[in-house]
Amino acid sequence: MSPAPSDTDTDTDTDTATVPAARTGVARVAVPASMSDDDAELLTLAQELLARVWRDGRHEVASAVRTADGAVHTGVHLEGSCRRSSICAEGVALGAARGAYPGGQPLDVTSVVSVQIKPAGQFRVIAPCGVCRELISDYSPDARVWITTVEDNEVVPVRALDLLPDKSRRAW
Repeated sequence: MSPAPSDTDTDTDTDTATVPAARTGVARVAVPASMSDDDAELLTLAQELLARVWRDGRHEVASAVRTADGAVHTGVHLEGSCRRSSICAEGVALGAARGAYPGGQPLDVTSVVSVQIKPAGQFRVIAPCGVCRELISDYSPDARVWITTVEDNEVVPVRALDLLPDKSRRAW
């Protein structure tokens, strides 16, 4: 598991649009009945991380991933002043997971949960962006990725590779 920052860690952002470190008034996503206890843990960790570090325009998404060995790794979105320098939460979490794996062992992610705080003051499980869909499916095409459906506003699991129909496959 990635080390958890202490309560004394500070974010040195100087944006005027900041919020307290602990956003307790944000409505949490209810754990779907179809979500396993392990994936519910990822949902909780992602929401706790984002509640702690959220900064409007800087840190707006948090992600938690579980690897096949049961380890959990988290990441938070890092917005850069030059959009191209920004890093998605999923990429940060996957990088942390890769760094924890032994050198010769391929990265094997089993589950991914990402959350965002919506302007209405509530969390929402979100689908990875296109780049992160590519990244997750490159390393773990069978990973379970939780998304919120557009049609029913329901939180459901989707196989990473199924988020990219007709994806070109590369062997890593």
